[in-house]
Amino acid sequence: MTSYLWSRGDPATDWSSLEKFISTQSPAQLRLWRGFMAARCFVAAVLLLLQGIGLALGGQSANMPAIALSSAYVVAVLFAARYAPFRPMRGLGGAWLYTIGLDLVTYTALQVMQVGGINYTPLFALPVLMGAVLGTSAVGLGTTAAATLLLLGHAAWYWLEQPSDTSPRIVQAALSGTGLFVVALIAHELARRLTREEAMAQRSRSTAQMHALLNDLVIETLSEGVLVVDAQGQVHAANPAADAILGQGLAQIPLPFSLSAHPAWVPLAALARQTFSRRSPQAREIPIAQSQGTPREVRVRTRLTQTRDAHTESLCVMFLQDLRELEARIRTEKLAAMGRMSAAVAHEIRNPLAAITQASALLSEDLVDPAHRQLTTMVQQNAQRLSRIVDDVLDVARARQQRVLPLAEQVSLDSTVRTLAEEWVLQSRQQGVLLSLNAPGCDVRFDVEHLRRILVNLLDNAARYAGDREGSIQVGTRLSPAGRASLQVWSDGAPLEPAVQRHLFEPFFSSESRSSGLGLFLCRELCERHGATIGYERRALSPGGAEGNEFFVAFAPAESRLTQ
Repeated sequence: MTSYLWSRGDPATDWSSLEKFISTQSPAQLRLWRGFMAARCFVAAVLLLLQGIGLALGGQSANMPAIALSSAYVVAVLFAARYAPFRPMRGLGGAWLYTIGLDLVTYTALQVMQVGGINYTPLFALPVLMGAVLGTSAVGLGTTAAATLLLLGHAAWYWLEQPSDTSPRIVQAALSGTGLFVVALIAHELARRLTREEAMAQRSRSTAQMHALLNDLVIETLSEGVLVVDAQGQVHAANPAADAILGQGLAQIPLPFSLSAHPAWVPLAALARQTFSRRSPQAREIPIAQSQGTPREVRVRTRLTQTRDAHTESLCVMFLQDLRELEARIRTEKLAAMGRMSAAVAHEIRNPLAAITQASALLSEDLVDPAHRQLTTMVQQNAQRLSRIVDDVLDVARARQQRVLPLAEQVSLDSTVRTLAEEWVLQSRQQGVLLSLNAPGCDVRFDVEHLRRILVNLLDNAARYAGDREGSIQVGTRLSPAGRASLQVWSDGAPLEPAVQRHLFEPFFSSESRSSGLGLFLCRELCERHGATIGYERRALSPGGAEGNEFFVAFAPAESRLTQ
């Protein structure tokens, strides 16, 4: 992208401001150069033709020097037009000599010969224009002065030859020189205006391109889906979020395409037509069928672009929001605000919960009626769930406050994972859990209780969505080629929604209303304290096998002590 910038310090009448544009070979200057080269070729051909006609009609041998000069001039200008590159004319250098200087010498020689009474004075306008348009102030004024001096010199030479008839020739030369100066000044002003307009156009184009790139970047990274639709229902732009929300392979469809071509998007096309007909923004919640799974509730808002030109059509911009993600985001923001005060009151909640749990346990010992015992069991279960939530809140608060990890012990990864997984199976009575431990003799620096908390959280999440078959939950360890140990918890549950994946490890985010949304966030905090990383991916354990959800923890090298 080429941009031309004007310097505010340059005087308004200084031709040196053109030098920066000449040096960058702006398109306008290059076109003018080619035009002058073509004009020189045309003038040379006309001169040679006139000399040939004069020779044919008069048959005088005195025309031969002019013919030879015209022929040499034709060869020179053709060679310059073919091979001479465009170079800035900052002075009377090489570029000036083989173009303007050659023209001045040739026209002066023909003017001196002046065979057949032909006046060659008008030809001096070509080099003067060339110097004024393509050169600096020194080149333009110097070329004009040189042409004027040559004309006056010819008039003086003629006076020496014929003293009786000199006054008209000197006056004509002076007037011609004055006219050339006027032409040079006017041509210079036009050249400055052309260059200034080109600079403004280049800046405007550069700014427009930068804004277009910026808009593309913003639209590409928006979490909202964006569609740009014209009045005929043709989609001209769509971002990745729209592809994820619509879920019908939008990214593979070449643009533009008809929005009503896909049956699932017909409601969107109808809303776009309604927006154009009413010329006002519209908003609606529309169920959009997916290629897999149930339809997705999408909130659609439309806006029309403003146009200043009556001949330019407006475009309809559609903003798409997944209602589930929107509701989860609102809920996350609300819970996050509540979380800032929850740690302060967690201790106060803990004591009443302990009393409720103990009282319900004592009460259940004296109850005989099954219905009453069921009620006390419900009280105990919900009190335990609230107690776990309080523990999560307190654990998060402690994890974020204690950023520097004390020296942790070295633990054997395979044996520790086996022990912790077997304890969880006994407590949860979960069936179908398989162990695949492939890091024998590998030790990692990790706190055992923290590792227990991470593994229990990951297994609880896996059990919530896994099936009942053998191997529906698999716990494994492995070593990478670089020797880094990792722990994996895999389950055969359904794929996670893209909106859920983006917020997996955020605090207070959960796809279930009964969850606190702190489990995975706490796992991430504990991993970071030990220099480990936690992540999620959808993959199959073996080629051709069933895909599942895998959460993995990549441990830090055992010999290093990492702190956060």
